[in-house]
Amino acid sequence: MSTTTVPAPPRRVFVLGATGTIGQATVRALVARGHHVVCLVRAKAGTGGKMSATEIAAMLPGAELRFGDVTDPASLAQDGFRGERFDVLLSCLASRTGAPNDAWAIDHRAHVDALAAAQAAGVTHMVLLSAICVQKPLLAFQHAKLAFEAALIESGVTYSIVRATAFFKSLSGQIERIRRGKPFLLFGDGALTACKPISDDDLGRYLAECIDLPARHNRILPIGGPGAAITPREQGERLFALLGREPRFTAVPVKLLDTIIAVLGTLGRVVPVLADKAELAWIGRYYATESMLVLDPATGRYDAAATPPTGTETLFDFYAKAIKGEALVDRGDHAVF
Repeated sequence: MSTTTVPAPPRRVFVLGATGTIGQATVRALVARGHHVVCLVRAKAGTGGKMSATEIAAMLPGAELRFGDVTDPASLAQDGFRGERFDVLLSCLASRTGAPNDAWAIDHRAHVDALAAAQAAGVTHMVLLSAICVQKPLLAFQHAKLAFEAALIESGVTYSIVRATAFFKSLSGQIERIRRGKPFLLFGDGALTACKPISDDDLGRYLAECIDLPARHNRILPIGGPGAAITPREQGERLFALLGREPRFTAVPVKLLDTIIAVLGTLGRVVPVLADKAELAWIGRYYATESMLVLDPATGRYDAAATPPTGTETLFDFYAKAIKGEALVDRGDHAVF
């Protein structure tokens, strides 16, 4: 009896959020697996919308590009799906700032509209990149993501909801600061939180594999990267070691963030733009005090052992490459601080 595995047939996959670093990695993984990949992108993508169509195409080799507006249902249908049939909708799309208006427009409304258009195009499976922090929702973007997760589950479409831990780019913002001789900034003692970071390529492969692995269908999938959970202090210590310098840290009291939030919140009642800044400060406080690991609902504690490891590249591997100039720290439009 033969044990040869029959390869899964290629699918027509419609991708949102393809121009972000994780989106690019996911498209690479989809193309490598033989899928026909169609990406709906903005006419001008990249940080500040500065990239041309030619530059965008160079970022996504092997994929078909279509230009449109994901926040416009008519554009989704006419510029995106174009009346064609697709098998899978895969989204790496996320709001840029996490501010309430942005979050509900992108993390929720745009996804609801995209799912409706996808169903009309015959899509029977959606792979969604969500976030592990929605386990403890205190912020607008977390509530918006959860609202769409619920809509997807209720839609009848096969779903794979991937709640990923912290990304390398979000933990690399202080590399240049240390290069310039400044101390590593910590909140509290630097051991308040921990995470199991995951690389773009490891996450992209995981998302692509969700299409062909039934064990990942109709499931919410929390995942972390390989290795042990890492605290901010450990991140700083490794960066100094890689640069051959003695560790230097500056501790920022969490109460300082509380004061900033209170001031901005009060002023935001009069000046709306300051209300958004207050939300950004809340986001900063959340990440300063909450771990990006699976949350045990029985104990209310984060559990590194219960956070499934994925991939092969560690954050410290990435740090070493970044310091040597072999990896780019691209925080893009999502760089809040």
